[in-house]
Amino acid sequence: MQTIDNPFVRFKNVQKSYDGETLVVKDLNLDIAAGEFVTMLGPSGSGKTTCLMMLAGFETATHGDIELAGRPINNIPPHKRGIGMVFQNYALFPHMTVGENLAFPLKVRKMEPAKVEEKVRKVLDMVQMLAFIDRKPAQLSGGQQQRIALARALVFEPELVLMDEPLGALDKQLREHMQYEIKHIHENLGVTVVYVTHDQSEALTMSNRIAVFDDGIIQQLADPVTLYEKPDNAFVAQFIGENNRLNGTVESVVKSVATVKLDSGHMVKALSINNDGKGSRTMLSVRPERCVVSAKKSSSMSMLDARIEELIYLGDHIRCRMNVAGDDQFIVKVPNTSGHLGLEIGANLYVGWKTDDCRALDYR
Repeated sequence: MQTIDNPFVRFKNVQKSYDGETLVVKDLNLDIAAGEFVTMLGPSGSGKTTCLMMLAGFETATHGDIELAGRPINNIPPHKRGIGMVFQNYALFPHMTVGENLAFPLKVRKMEPAKVEEKVRKVLDMVQMLAFIDRKPAQLSGGQQQRIALARALVFEPELVLMDEPLGALDKQLREHMQYEIKHIHENLGVTVVYVTHDQSEALTMSNRIAVFDDGIIQQLADPVTLYEKPDNAFVAQFIGENNRLNGTVESVVKSVATVKLDSGHMVKALSINNDGKGSRTMLSVRPERCVVSAKKSSSMSMLDARIEELIYLGDHIRCRMNVAGDDQFIVKVPNTSGHLGLEIGANLYVGWKTDDCRALDYR
């Protein structure tokens, strides 16, 4: 795993077990630089939230060390770590006004009243909620409550903010809007953010780097572009974005290009990324938007016979479900550039892609 000189957050050989037998987090090594926005992404039960809870101090590591700004924090209680937290359920005090909710963490730190009011008004202005300072949480919408929860996490100016599925309860449009809000606040403040979600589009939108978790292990740690364009293995390819997969056996590898015999018998070429070479099983990964539909074969592409099974008009593109090499769930996103593409259900055509857009990954 990539190491960073003088990381602000460091997980060093961290393991976590709840029953003494099964490891929920397996030998985690992760460095996070000051000012980074790092997202822990993965399905339920992958270990991402457990990692966040250990960093916050709500869970204790079974093995290994967690460091913050160069000092071990394993034995420091949560309230002394100086970390801001934003939860999915907001965790606002219902009997307090917005202003009182934000003032609470400052008063606990025994800050003088004038300074408390100044900081509360400043952070409310930043999240565009100053006009709601005297309202109770019950008088706010879900999106407004989430803004207040975010403001409360930022009001005492922590160097690290942890967010656990903070937008999960919001509707799609509001969730997307809040993604940009959080991204812009992070960019303006320069605070370090560790964010947990199972929503891959959310992770791609906001993060500097994404750690993709599965079965307690980071499968890949990279920036959003690299994760999407160059997945290291089959799990990452399937989990990040939409992906077509075709299974086969590697026939040969020459200069990083694998010739693969698909289970259907077709022969195609792909970049040899992460497989065991000749004779090994592999999964080919190719994104729907990198595929083209054509009435004629092209010598510059890998091309297979295809039959259109379904067409869905989505405005800027047509989602074309095809039967390719025995897979009737093969998706091609055909750009709507002419207004009428002439595609028809049942038509027999060809689907193809460039070798550089197809990756031969480990089979799983």
